[in-house]
Amino acid sequence: MRLTLAAVGRWKRGPLPDLFEDYRKRLSWPLTLKEVTARKPLEGAPLMAHEAELLQAALPDQAVLIALDASGKTLSSERFATTLGAWEDDGIGEVAFVIGGSDGLDAALLQRADLKLSLGAMTWPHMLVRVLLAEQLYRAQTIRQGHPYHK
Repeated sequence: MRLTLAAVGRWKRGPLPDLFEDYRKRLSWPLTLKEVTARKPLEGAPLMAHEAELLQAALPDQAVLIALDASGKTLSSERFATTLGAWEDDGIGEVAFVIGGSDGLDAALLQRADLKLSLGAMTWPHMLVRVLLAEQLYRAQTIRQGHPYHK
């Protein structure tokens, strides 16, 4: 199963890209990061719609789509692992995650999502969410393998 993370914004220098890369390298599932940036001077709903177009273009065809959104489901690490494992066992070849910009994800992209996922009630910096997701993907892998990392 291949994983894609499509996210609004580009990394800046600092520890977060290195930490993301550390978790990405640990994964047995290949994880590709696709960053998109809106170049048009837009705000509010028009900006979100434009970002949704850019994100949509970055996604693999036929991928199961998981939208990270504050209104989404909160899953335990074990449940997240079970969900990913079921998709892998069912032969799903592509799973894609999307992280919107500071205004969130456009309603049309959220509606298209197979799963809306929340990382909790707190607000996280968008760049840190990438790292949190990569860590949870690695944790899901270790849960499925029975590795003690999760303990």
